[in-house]
Amino acid sequence: MKLLNHKFVRTSTIGLMIGSASIWGGCTSDFDEINTSKTSLTSLSPDELPYLFARAQQQASYAAGTYQTAQNLYADLFAQFFATTTANFQSDRYFMHPTWINSHWNPVYTQVVPQLKNLFRQTDPGSSEYALASIWWVYSFHRVTDYYGPIPYFAAGEPGDGVAYDAQELIYDDFFKRLATATTVLKGKTSEKPYGNFDIVYGGDVNKWIKFANTLRLRLALRISKVDPARAKTEAEAAIAGGLLTDVADNAYMVKSLLGGDNNGLATISGWGEFRMSASMESVLKGYDDPRIGIFFQPAFLTKTYEGLRNGLGPTELAVAANSNDNTSNIGERWIRNTGAGSAWDRQLAVQQDVMHTAEAYFLLAEAAVNKWNTGTGTAQVFYEKGIEASMAGWGITGASVTAYINSTKTPVAPGDQQNSPALSNIPVKWGATEAIQREQIGTQKWLALFPDGIEAWAEFRRSRFPKLYPVVHSVNADVPTTAVVRRIPFILQEKQSNAAAVTEAVKLLNGPDNAATPLWWDKN
Repeated sequence: MKLLNHKFVRTSTIGLMIGSASIWGGCTSDFDEINTSKTSLTSLSPDELPYLFARAQQQASYAAGTYQTAQNLYADLFAQFFATTTANFQSDRYFMHPTWINSHWNPVYTQVVPQLKNLFRQTDPGSSEYALASIWWVYSFHRVTDYYGPIPYFAAGEPGDGVAYDAQELIYDDFFKRLATATTVLKGKTSEKPYGNFDIVYGGDVNKWIKFANTLRLRLALRISKVDPARAKTEAEAAIAGGLLTDVADNAYMVKSLLGGDNNGLATISGWGEFRMSASMESVLKGYDDPRIGIFFQPAFLTKTYEGLRNGLGPTELAVAANSNDNTSNIGERWIRNTGAGSAWDRQLAVQQDVMHTAEAYFLLAEAAVNKWNTGTGTAQVFYEKGIEASMAGWGITGASVTAYINSTKTPVAPGDQQNSPALSNIPVKWGATEAIQREQIGTQKWLALFPDGIEAWAEFRRSRFPKLYPVVHSVNADVPTTAVVRRIPFILQEKQSNAAAVTEAVKLLNGPDNAATPLWWDKN
């Protein structure tokens, strides 16, 4: 087992982290001198601000040091992009490890929040720099609240011994307001280049940030479509009118490097032999004869074929040869390359990290059109097919094979595994005739297009229940049987110990117990 060691910070001192948190390695030699306040940086030169933004971006992506426990051992498994091949990792059987969960929580509160709060203090609210910081604030926090539900939000980064939690409904309301304000500001700043090359996503390209913000707004609008359909429609139509990601060149990636350990998190963990393709992925990718299969994954070392395994296997099943690492498919060569032996892997640590793909915008538009919202020109089918095209193109696949895929009547297949699992579903890629089929098609193709962003894929699965993933084989969580799915991550142990009063009040906001079976505010399945 190769879990990375993490140094955790008491989250009840979130407010005090503003002055003491690392901003960026080596960004200023006289940090101690200018940090005269225990709660804020009182003076920063304009030249130092880009470092703060870059640091906030880097930490929100769960870089190499936290990626495994922040994302891979939870969201990536619950979205069934992957399944574990080691019996030690019981999160694939729904165990909520009390210390692993911190890896998802801490980077945002101890690294992202301090940087962005300082940017809010040091920049004008009408500036492009402030607008980008506000967009990134929403991006960072929507991934946190969609793990836990109520979280410290409005008081995050403020000094105090305890930090109150806020209802998810109020957090989402603020998300929409921030994104609307930010895009309005940026529309008048399109000739500027905020943060320049220190913006490690878009290099200060304001036009792309406008599209990113609107697509994020549309994502969040669809997220609340079952709990607040009227607000969802209003926000979605405003986002669409503002302009979305439309071209593969708009895809948002985060620059990674070999310097300072800022590696691609997924690539970092891919050589440890602890996860492989899931049976759900195998059923869909094989059944559809999907050309992305050879990009997402590699043939198993011994069989030379693409092989997955069911989520939630126990020690006995994992001891079966067919479920071993050499007989199942590792992630693709974009992240790691096999060099000729089962355990000889060359990790591509500097590969860009995926943040948001243009394809998602089209699938969001397709669902909005099925909802009969105003999407401008285009039909649900047109948007659906454009989403497939954009996803394929993002992985370098174009031409006749894409056209054939869009018109294919092939369906998922039985993976032929130890559990005799059936085909995941019976829907084809080719656009269906009924709304029920269309919604499942949109959800399934969006799931594929979101790869490898398991955080977003798990959130969308909880909202839509598409694709219809396999039940886990075993659950060790009494609250979530094999017939159910994990609905949220419980509040972290550190918070229960050091911010106990706030957590007690937060549990009341859940409208259910603080466990993995309680749905979030927007989860109405």
